[in-house]
Amino acid sequence: MSTLTPVSTDFELASIDPSSTPAFDGDKKDAEKALAKNSERLAELQERLFAESKFGGERRVLLVLQAMDTAGKGGILRHVIGGVDPQGVHIYAFKAPTEEEKAHDFLWRIRRQLPQSGSIGVFDRSHYEDVLIHRVRGFSTPETIEERYGIIQKFEQELVSQGTIIIKVMLHISAEEQRERLQERLDRPEKNWKYNPGDVDERMLWDEYQKAYEIALQRTTSPGAPWYVVPADHKWYARWAVQKLLLQALEGLDPQWPSADYDVESEKVRLAAS
Repeated sequence: MSTLTPVSTDFELASIDPSSTPAFDGDKKDAEKALAKNSERLAELQERLFAESKFGGERRVLLVLQAMDTAGKGGILRHVIGGVDPQGVHIYAFKAPTEEEKAHDFLWRIRRQLPQSGSIGVFDRSHYEDVLIHRVRGFSTPETIEERYGIIQKFEQELVSQGTIIIKVMLHISAEEQRERLQERLDRPEKNWKYNPGDVDERMLWDEYQKAYEIALQRTTSPGAPWYVVPADHKWYARWAVQKLLLQALEGLDPQWPSADYDVESEKVRLAAS
């Protein structure tokens, strides 16, 4: 059973409470225990997927994380993805495009960072920036943004047909919680480096960003590449929920340990005699 329900094409972002904990009845301690317990299972499944790829397997997983600043993407990377073997993970944080990237279509830089067979790829921000910030800030025309929704859908369908499991997550934080997290970054000297004055500028456009997210999710959710909105006011819940979504995806793939292409018993004899 799914931990969360994928968004529908007519969902309303305002209907989701950022402080809620859907599908989880426990508290912070319960979530942390579950996270630690499930970390071993996640690591095993990831290793199976990696091993499978060494013998011709082409399947892979792509986790797309989108959120307003301070919503907890970094914590997801540390506490969820950090529990698996790094050789089977590819993490990439997309920043403002370089001049070289601007010279190509908006998916060019995305394609260059896609996970290889047997890997879990994680996008910290993604191609969705080109329909989110571009819509809010007017970096592209409405016609261009409208066209990009369709281009993104076709791109993701292409990936799915090639063996990629796509999990798209919006970490949904409230404006009040974001203010508290930004305040903490100012109040604690060891966190000052995390503060970006530009975050306050983006806060001034909060409602516009919420609308841009709602439209993007409505237009690009699909059975093959569904969007999930994960309430993120409680960091412990968001980490638990994303881990469960990854587990669900990998358990659905059910990767198996490759069979040995040699005589195991004979090799035991040879090894003992060596």
